[in-house]
Amino acid sequence: MIDKNVLIPLFLAFAISVALSPFVIPFLQRLKVGQTEREEGVKSHLKKAGTPTMGGLIILISLTVTSLFFIGSYPKIVPVLFLILGFGIIGFLDDYLKVVLRRSDGLYPKQKMLGQIIVTAVFVAYLWIMDPTSLEILIPFSGGKVLSGQTIKIASAVIAFPAIIGTVNGVNFTDGLDGLATGVTTMVAVFFTVASITLKSGIEPLTAAVTGALLGFLLFNVYPAKVFMGDTGSLALGGFVVSTAYMMQMPLFILIVGLIYLVEVLSVIIQVTYFKKTGGKRIFRMAPIHHHFDRNHQYHHIYSCTIQLLHQESYQKYQYYCLPFVKRIVARIIQV
Repeated sequence: MIDKNVLIPLFLAFAISVALSPFVIPFLQRLKVGQTEREEGVKSHLKKAGTPTMGGLIILISLTVTSLFFIGSYPKIVPVLFLILGFGIIGFLDDYLKVVLRRSDGLYPKQKMLGQIIVTAVFVAYLWIMDPTSLEILIPFSGGKVLSGQTIKIASAVIAFPAIIGTVNGVNFTDGLDGLATGVTTMVAVFFTVASITLKSGIEPLTAAVTGALLGFLLFNVYPAKVFMGDTGSLALGGFVVSTAYMMQMPLFILIVGLIYLVEVLSVIIQVTYFKKTGGKRIFRMAPIHHHFDRNHQYHHIYSCTIQLLHQESYQKYQYYCLPFVKRIVARIIQV
């Protein structure tokens, strides 16, 4: 039986997200907060120009309002919510400068990096002072073995800076196709919800709220998207993924459940490095790598096939086969 403190935030955040979207999307349209597309980019994306962005506000409002009902009983939600909102504010400022004030660069790279370092430093300081056990590291597939000790905690705190900032920007790179970042992060949120329930980590109301908020947003973000999350949403979701992992001593698990984020970042690094070394040659048609496939419309073929398969499956099959399967996979990974 699933705990009511998981079901209630899941459905509440979903309801808020679905209810807000029909009001927020037209509001963003009136503000002309629209997506811009490069002429040299994927040609099929040019028709997306003008689609409202900054839709991440819907996700942030939904999960924040829902979480406020559970903070009293689940205080570990606080640092996770801080990192979500901290990176969300940075993304909002970047989006606002780009699409509202029409400053093409948004926040300057140094400004964005400084903001990310400050938010990360506050989060790491909180863990070090208030919850140092969160800096211990659970090893995947080890039968529950945890790396602990002062040296591990110091190393974990230092590594947290590139890990947090890298993950946040990895999610940001993934946000380039209709429903991609939303769908991927929904699956990550489901994993962390099941893991939190299993490990009794005390953050499952928030992970469930994020799942619900994303599912509600996905109804309007799936192909053809009526709204995009923008940096407001993608940076906030990156903050969610990495802060949740740290609160459960699971930063190494990001390499597994967040593999797509890693691939997106690596594709950009490989493309830029190869381009510079070869004087203008490319490995991929475009980077991040999802654009490489999107140029041949392969993503939309996969999406169409997936939707058809989902429509053929009943909720009963999902409930009795899919959910237990997910639970077995999570238990296998964390070995509890």
